[in-house]
Amino acid sequence: MSQSHVFVTRRIPQPALDLLREHFSVSVWDDLAPVPREVLLREAAQAEGLLTMLSDRVDATLLAAAPRLRVVANMAVGYDNVDVHALTQRGVLLTNTPDVLTEATADLAWALLLAAARRVVEGHKVVEAGRWETWHPFYMLGQEVYGATLGVVGAGRIGAAVMRRALAFHMRVQYYSRRRVPQLEAALGATHCPFDELLRSSDFIVVTVPLTEETRGMFGAREFALMKDTAVFVNVARGGVVNEEALLEALRRGRPWAAGLDVFAVEPTPKDNPLLALPNVVATPHIGSATLRTRTAMAMLAARNLVAVLHGQPPLTPVNVEVLAARTSNPGA
Repeated sequence: MSQSHVFVTRRIPQPALDLLREHFSVSVWDDLAPVPREVLLREAAQAEGLLTMLSDRVDATLLAAAPRLRVVANMAVGYDNVDVHALTQRGVLLTNTPDVLTEATADLAWALLLAAARRVVEGHKVVEAGRWETWHPFYMLGQEVYGATLGVVGAGRIGAAVMRRALAFHMRVQYYSRRRVPQLEAALGATHCPFDELLRSSDFIVVTVPLTEETRGMFGAREFALMKDTAVFVNVARGGVVNEEALLEALRRGRPWAAGLDVFAVEPTPKDNPLLALPNVVATPHIGSATLRTRTAMAMLAARNLVAVLHGQPPLTPVNVEVLAARTSNPGA
């Protein structure tokens, strides 16, 4: 019996490639840059499995070019790059990589929070440019983190990890989500809070929601106007949850006081994005999961999902579980 064929859309850590090659014939876009669309479509035509990145568009056009495709393993927690409905209609399983990047992303959220609150990047630029001329009691004043109020929008794994870290700073922790999470409240002393009230009362606001039609543009002019003029806004979710023009205007007006951004509406964000010129913005290039251990774990989980599905087993982390249910009830499908 011939081996199933898998296409990997980017260079990934070697242990994951080794695992895939133990089981399948594998082709790889062996580059750090995104695979060109025409190459992706050509390779998908032969593939039963794809290992994709968040920059790869998986849609009806790709499915039409990929008659043998059985599974897409997206190497990310989010999957807004994928038309889940189209995959489900075709009976193609989608998997993602939750859990393994939770702690690294929460660390990055806190790095942005602290850097923005204490003007770390701004201060570095002053020293680097030789503009540190003196010290006085009002020089480079930032926002106090210890004992402040943290508001987290999104109470999933990453949101919970961000809240856990707040305990070390003796912060009052509150969160907004569509549903209360009693176990989170019991473990962390967190308080479920209406969205507008969280915006009004939080000193630090960290966004960890997935990008959906409900959350797209969730933060606009109205929401920023509700925040304190001392608030720090941090986004480690997806750029699409924020109206960047509204954020730009809000930061210029001083409400919120500062922002830490790991994600942008367009990525890579252009160097002339006016947000990058503001002294009260700390920006990173979508590096929430960027540690070697975490990226290796993500790649390994994606690879294990491919191995499971193409060997007729349920994946570890399915997204469109209805496809899995249909296959279970009709094994020949």
